[in-house]
Amino acid sequence: MNKIFPFQKIERNSKMMAVFIASCFGMTTYAQDQGRDELLKNLMETKPAQFNHILKDQSGLQVQIIYSEVIRDKKSKIQFRDHFYNLDDQHYFYPASTVKLPIAILALEKLRDLNITGLDRNSTMITGAAGDRQTEVYNDPSSADGRPSIAQYIKKILLVSDNDAFNRLYEFLGQEYINNRLQAMGYTDVQILHRLEISLPEAENRWTNPVRFYDSTGKLLYEQPALKSKLNYASRQTKMGKGFMRAGELVNEPFDFSAKNRMTLTTLHNILRSIIFPEAVNASQRFRLTPEDYLFLRKYMSMMPAESKRPAYDSTAAWDTYVKFLYYGAEKNKSEPGIRIFNKPGDAYGFMIDAAYIVNFNNKTDCIITAVIHCNSDGIYNDDRYEYKTVGLPFMKALGQLIMSYEQTRVRKKQPDLRSFLINYSDGENR
Repeated sequence: MNKIFPFQKIERNSKMMAVFIASCFGMTTYAQDQGRDELLKNLMETKPAQFNHILKDQSGLQVQIIYSEVIRDKKSKIQFRDHFYNLDDQHYFYPASTVKLPIAILALEKLRDLNITGLDRNSTMITGAAGDRQTEVYNDPSSADGRPSIAQYIKKILLVSDNDAFNRLYEFLGQEYINNRLQAMGYTDVQILHRLEISLPEAENRWTNPVRFYDSTGKLLYEQPALKSKLNYASRQTKMGKGFMRAGELVNEPFDFSAKNRMTLTTLHNILRSIIFPEAVNASQRFRLTPEDYLFLRKYMSMMPAESKRPAYDSTAAWDTYVKFLYYGAEKNKSEPGIRIFNKPGDAYGFMIDAAYIVNFNNKTDCIITAVIHCNSDGIYNDDRYEYKTVGLPFMKALGQLIMSYEQTRVRKKQPDLRSFLINYSDGENR
């Protein structure tokens, strides 16, 4: 586990030590003792109709929650008071599409690090193929001018969690770069090892496609050949459940997640927090991004699909609250006035996850929530019989609304100034 993060397990008599460690690394947090901090449990107990089954079935539903109160002092310096429910970073869950968040961030960071005149997120990105199972991309009908770009891929990732967009950024970055960079930042638990939606052998996921970037006149700005990852990642023995489907047949043995992507709830929560409040995390956790990069990420994390012009989405397929699990669940209604959710969710193999910064501009409340729930009661994987609609989404909705209701009762020494999160969703970038 990460040594410098405030969400690590804390021994019963080590609360002051956790605060000391966090402060040494430039981060202010009120680290709660997980053995004694029962705020989330107590809150859920006030709503038995929504949460009794959660509290009673920890082994089956495998719920984990991190909730950060955002506290501002008289000078508006950000601090956090963190609460946990059943947090266990040693217990595996499949992170699904939540791995797209660090990939989107790293794509912007790599562009900055390349430091090539004219190369930016809107440059034309042409993806080639260097193997039989690699695929090329020469155009993108979802963009205004038909050109594929880092910006367009990130928009699609954050608006509707597009898998192909993730794969293209994975190919730009490469397995070795992704994991080495995140581990250098202290996220030592992370293993992002493969593309999504397409099944490739481990050896093929080590290879990236060749990519080229051009400016608007067709001038070549940067060329990257196909690269093979030499990453030596820690082996795992991670098997779950009692069976899985393979080629339409039931295999009666646990499903093997050992070579699947891995990212703990602590890491996901901290990555989100570093994008929302970069000034409040220590320097080693801060990505090398510009203020414009942060605004771009926040904009498309919080934008509703109907507000997007390019790419454009059918509101019957991608409604306002389409990827807003926490607070809205399965609702297809219009979002509540005054509320914005900056998030990245995911669901696959029965695991449902969401990491969200939720803001209510009307009553001036905000908080960060990250949660996971396992929706696979029969223990069979790959059968597409997961209880997302009946278990996962109702839980996410109830949890988000419960915590935001609690936030309204919380006494604040200083009211938050949330103007930096009031974003213009119809400006020139949205084209």
